[in-house]
Amino acid sequence: MNIQQVQTIIADAMEKYNGIVKKEELTRLGIDYRRIDTLVREGKLVRIRNGYYTDRVDDFSEDALVAALFPDAMLCMESALYAYGYIKEKPYGWTLAVDKNTSKSRFKMDYPRIIPFYTEPTALMLGATTIELGGNTFGIYDKERVICDCLKYESRLDRNDFKAAVQSYIADTDKDISVLMDYARARRVVKKVQSFIGVWL
Repeated sequence: MNIQQVQTIIADAMEKYNGIVKKEELTRLGIDYRRIDTLVREGKLVRIRNGYYTDRVDDFSEDALVAALFPDAMLCMESALYAYGYIKEKPYGWTLAVDKNTSKSRFKMDYPRIIPFYTEPTALMLGATTIELGGNTFGIYDKERVICDCLKYESRLDRNDFKAAVQSYIADTDKDISVLMDYARARRVVKKVQSFIGVWL
């Protein structure tokens, strides 16, 4: 297979998979790991993270990379708070809830910075919904689940972010207290909900 054929195969694969192709797919198309490594050294391919390649890294925003690489993850904690406008400053890194059985090597990347929250499979989809950000679709927890998680993991949050999250939720006209209490029972934070939020309702 000559270089022209290789480049055509790669270009077709990139088109088919929206610009990010797994090593397994390239191998299936007849491009072995030695050829892949050569293309990376020559700058014709960019290794985004282990096993994932693109030929158009400049085309991807940080948002687009996260959406493409982690379609099974849910925005949670600071990333979800920022997406809902509950905190004003964009977090340094992406907080993503993932199945606890997910390979930890997936998150070893320099850019973008990923902060995984390993979650029991039974809890992963509680309050799951989607949101559009910058033209990309992300999984995200609804506001009630996000607030319950913030209460549950209060010690992991910046104090100002925690206060802003609670105050923003209390002021949100779109909140659903009955759903919040359902999640509070599931996440075992009923007393915290009553203490931090109940007094304002």
